[in-house]
Order: sequence, then C-alpha cells, then structure tokens
Amino acid sequence: MSEHTTHHSRGHGARAPHGAHHPPATPAGPGEPHGGHDKHAGHDKHAGHDPEAFRRTFWLSLALTVPVVATSHMVMDWFGYRLDFPGMAWVGPVLGTVVFLYGGWPFLAGAVSEIHDRAPGMMLLIAMAITVAYTASLATSLGLFGLEFWWELAALVTIMLLGHWQEMKAIGQASGALAALAALLPDDAERLDAGGTPQRVTLAELRVGDTVLVRAGGRVPADGRIVGGAAELDESMVTGESRPVARTIGDRVVAGTVATDSALRVRVAAVGDDTALAGIQRLVSDAQRSRGRAQVLADRFAAWLFYVAVGAGLVTFAAWWVLGDPQESVVRTVTVLVIACPHALGLAIPLVVALSTAVSARAGILVKDRLALERMRTVDAVLFDKTGTLTMGAHTVTATAATAGTDPDEALRIAGAVESDSEHPLARALVAAADRSGGPALRAAGFRSLPGRGVRATVDGADHAVGGPALLRELRVTVPDDLAAATAAWAGRGAAVLHLVRLTGGPDDPGVVAAFALEDEVRPEARQAIVDLRAEGVGKIVMITGDARQVADAVAADLGLRPGVDEVFAEVLPADKDRTVAALQERGLRVAMVGDGVNDAPALARADVGIAIGAGTDVAIESAGVVLASSDPRGVAGVLRLSRAGYRKMVQNLAWAAGYNVVALPLAAGVLAWAGVTLSPAVGAVLMSASTIVVALNAQLLRRVRLAPR
Repeated sequence: MSEHTTHHSRGHGARAPHGAHHPPATPAGPGEPHGGHDKHAGHDKHAGHDPEAFRRTFWLSLALTVPVVATSHMVMDWFGYRLDFPGMAWVGPVLGTVVFLYGGWPFLAGAVSEIHDRAPGMMLLIAMAITVAYTASLATSLGLFGLEFWWELAALVTIMLLGHWQEMKAIGQASGALAALAALLPDDAERLDAGGTPQRVTLAELRVGDTVLVRAGGRVPADGRIVGGAAELDESMVTGESRPVARTIGDRVVAGTVATDSALRVRVAAVGDDTALAGIQRLVSDAQRSRGRAQVLADRFAAWLFYVAVGAGLVTFAAWWVLGDPQESVVRTVTVLVIACPHALGLAIPLVVALSTAVSARAGILVKDRLALERMRTVDAVLFDKTGTLTMGAHTVTATAATAGTDPDEALRIAGAVESDSEHPLARALVAAADRSGGPALRAAGFRSLPGRGVRATVDGADHAVGGPALLRELRVTVPDDLAAATAAWAGRGAAVLHLVRLTGGPDDPGVVAAFALEDEVRPEARQAIVDLRAEGVGKIVMITGDARQVADAVAADLGLRPGVDEVFAEVLPADKDRTVAALQERGLRVAMVGDGVNDAPALARADVGIAIGAGTDVAIESAGVVLASSDPRGVAGVLRLSRAGYRKMVQNLAWAAGYNVVALPLAAGVLAWAGVTLSPAVGAVLMSASTIVVALNAQLLRRVRLAPR
C-alpha cells in the first residue's frame, strides 16, 4: 500500500470557503443533439427539442381547435346542438389553416428531416395525415372536393403536440454536464508577482510558469506542481478517492482539487484545454457523441405504419379506379391516409413516459433520459463505482487496539480530544467515534497541527500526538509488538491506520499506546442492492474503484461479490473507467454504470444506461440518464423493474394502436363496400377516441409497479 494512504497530516481550524463557482457555460443550442437524444432527428432539429416550445404551441393550438370542433356540423349532430352565426363557415378553414401551419410545423419540418435521412418515422406519418387532411378540407371549402376534415385535422395536431410536449418533458438533456465540470474551477486565482505579492486575476490570464497561491479551503485553479507549502488535498472530485491525499513540494496537483488544511504555492504547468479537468470534459463529450442512432419503439412502429398506409392508399386508389369509380377512389384514398395516424399512436409512448417519470419521482428516481430507461430492461451487467456509491464516501473507525494496561475506550476518547480542533475528515471520524464510546468527554489544550504528520495536544496534563506513519518516523518510534499484528492486518485490507502516541517523557521518550483503523464504511443498503439485482436476473455485478487492490477486494468480499462471476477493477484512473465500460461492451455486455463523482461522468455517459447517485456531483448527475435522489443503490433494481414494466405498457399500447389500424384501414379502403360496410371519417374519429381511452387507462396501470426498496 502506498504511503500516502495512511498519512494523517493536516492543520486545524475551520475550513475556509472557496470562491464561488463561475457561471455554467452556455448550454448547447436547442438544435444540437445531446447524448442519446439525437434519435428523434426530426423534431430535435426543427421543433427545438424544447418542452417549453411544445407547451406554448400546444396551448395556442388547443385554443384554436376548440372553436373548430364546436362549429363542426358532425360534432353538432353528435351532441344535438346548433350554432349559427355570420361567418361560421370560415371558422374551420381559417383557424384550421393556422393550426396546420403553426401547430403542425414541427411535424412538417420533422418529416422533411426524416425524408432527408431516409428514416421515415412518427414525424412523416403525422405530416402525411395532416397534409392530406388539410389539402382535402381546403379543396372542399373551395368547392373542389366533397370530404372535409377541419375538426379532425385540428384535433390530431393538438393531441400530437400534447404527446410530444410530454415526451420532451420526460426526455431530459445531458447538456449541463460540461458546464458542471467547468463549475469545479474557481472564478479567479491569486497570482504571485515578482515580489511574492498575490494579485487576483481571471483564469484566462494565467500562463504556464506562473506561481499561484492556493489558500486553505480553496480550489487549485490550474494543473501544476507545489513549490511552497504542504497540505492534504481533497481530490475526490477528480479521482473518486474519499481520503484526502498529502501533497508537498514537488508533487503534482490538479485543477479543481481542494487544499483542505494549509496554503500552497503552485507553479502552473497546464492551463485551459491542457488540464486534467478539460481532459475529463472531452471524455464526457466523446462518450455522449458515441451513442448510436437507434430509433425508439414508437418511431420504428411509425415507420412500419407509414409504409403500410402509403401502400394501402395506392392499392385503394388503383382498385377503385379499376372498378370505374374515380370519385370514390379519391375519397377512399384520402380517408385511408388520414386515419392511418391514430391519436393513440401519438400518445402510446408519451403517456407511458410521463407516468413512468411521475411514478419514479415519488420513489426518489429521476428519469432524465427516456431512452436510458428503455435500455435498462436489456442490461445484463451493472457496474458500480465503489466510493460514495457502494460505500458512504466517509471514513469511520472500524477497529481499535491498545497496548497492555491501556483501556481501548479511554485511548479512543483521548485521541478524540486531541483531534477535536481539527477539521480533517479522519479527525472528524475519530471525534465521532469517541463521542459514541459513552465515556466522559475529555478536553484538550494547546492544540497544534503538525503539517504532513498529524496533530498534538495536552489531555489531562499529558502530551499526546495522533498521526500516521510519518509521525512515527519523525518521533523515531515503532509500533509495539502487541499492536503490530492488528495494524498490519488493517493496512493489508487497505484501512487508514492512525496511532495515539503518549509523549510522557517529552519528545525524546514517546510511545505508541493505541492504534485505530479507519475505513470507508460500506452502505448498509449495498448488500441488499446486489441481492435485488440478482433476483431481477442481472448476471454480472462489477465494482470499479480508484482505491488499492486490497481495499477493493475487502469491500467486494463484504458485499458478497462472487469470484469468477462478478468482477472487481481496482486502482482505476478516470480515463480507465470510461475504457472499462467500453471493454465490457465489446464483450457483448449491456452495461449500466452507477456512480457519483466527476471521474465517473465519462463512464456514465459511455454506458448503455448511466445512473447517478443523487448526493453526488452535478457533473455525474448531468451525465447520467437516471438519478437516484436518495443515494440508495437499491433503487437500481427499481429502475430495472420500471424499465421492464414501462416497455410492456409501450408494447401493449402500440398493439392497441395497431389494432385500430388493422380494423380501420381495410374498412376505410372499402374492402367491405360490396356488403354495404364502409368507414366514414366520423366513425374513424370515434374509433380514434376509443383507442386513445384504452391507451390512457392501460398506462395508468404503471402506478402499481413497486419501485421502492423492500
């Protein structure tokens, strides 16, 4: 185990707040695809991929649709009322034209895109139906035709807008990931001039070779090397390592990390795009762009239905023409093309998505990417980051050993008193353990930090020091034989080991009287999370960590990972996490990645499904498709159950939509006209409504899915 894993060096006093993050970078434009959202090429490019745009368009279209429907003679006949006022005949043509051009524009533009991409889908199907309906209705209003669809046209556009508005709300975008990464950097830096005086400058003004001052609690503004001072740096935002790492003169530091206890002077070695943080940004961006353009289920169904509708229209026209009835051939063909796009198809997926996100939100699961949720059902390997995901991300005292004649609880309380004025994470863990010991609280005096080594103070008139191996080397003391076996075992499994040294006879006569093991505590829910995933049929559980191999193996054994079946990757760098996901995918596995740190962001974006722990960083959350707000890893199994249930509802709803067309298209084409059975637009509208009601009721059954942990 490397020495820095057991160092215990830090100053005292409260941590100073670092500077405010600078504002997030401007998100990508609405027409730019993000991650898995470029599949809807049509409406992404032309409708702005913006739920607000769809919301505004929907409400205005709805306001225009109401009078069109209310003044329709067909609707008045259904409900037995009469309206008659000057100009009523122009309500349908005028308002219907506005709805077609304004509300229908996203679908018309999307259809052009789908034609250009040679990938027919929902946009083209909707555009075909509303265009044929508009053309026939306009021709009828001008006295050139005899089949009017104004109210059906307006209602179809409005309902499709509602569906796509709900769809856009549910999709969520990962465009904030790069901005969240940029927010890890401070707004400015303190550059030292020739006389050593700090001057505040912007990050853009920094140059390689400059020397900057990083105060205690402040963030490092650029990659570089320490040329003055020593401190422990919190590198967890970049490395995922929960324990602060001791850094001194000559050591390399990374932009975005935090000096926890002491000030540093850093000579800048890289700025801008050359920093490690910028490299992670590129990894996230590359991973997001690498996602394929697989169409969603509704688009695949719509593409098939488009070809069926066009084929049925051509056959209908040809058949009636051959039978010698050109007028009927036109009427029947128009009817076929208009009713080929049922309302239920436009709502089949969005309703399921909207309900899925609502149900999951109540269970603490935020679905940001619909496609990620759809893909979750196919996952056969779940890759967990260790620190902060399977573990608490904070150390706790897991074992205490004392020399003969020393009470372990008393030694723990003394160590807690010595550490009481320190803000170091390991110190906080010792103080918390001492508070839980139940004995009388002890007070310390004369607290002093020993940078790079530990701390010392006086308790009950006796001088004590607490620290790691560096402290023992400075004091020239060794671990007593009755503690050596325990401390060796702790170190062997990767625990941080701190020692309580009694300075009884002064600095020349110290002695170790107790030792403490501190480890990143495994989450109580983590074991059950793995059991639940196996019960759901997930074949492989994978754990990945930047920690040492012995730490990883110890946690894996504690979690019950199966040797030879499950896998453990240790000592993994940020770039390697991304490559590990890619390597698993190359083996044919469909991977869900669960993580919480900046270093997890590229892997979250690369995975088939990225699941972020909600208590983690903004970067991880923005890079993921699903967020567990409760930080409970058992929620991963809930996401899997929701994905499977949602997919079943999508298939069932599309089956209802298909059933509508199986019945409606042949009747609209007139295959039973010889028996006097035909499908008028009015009856087609009734069937549309019935199909929509069935779809809506079926989607409501998603509320029964159990998402919360057992």
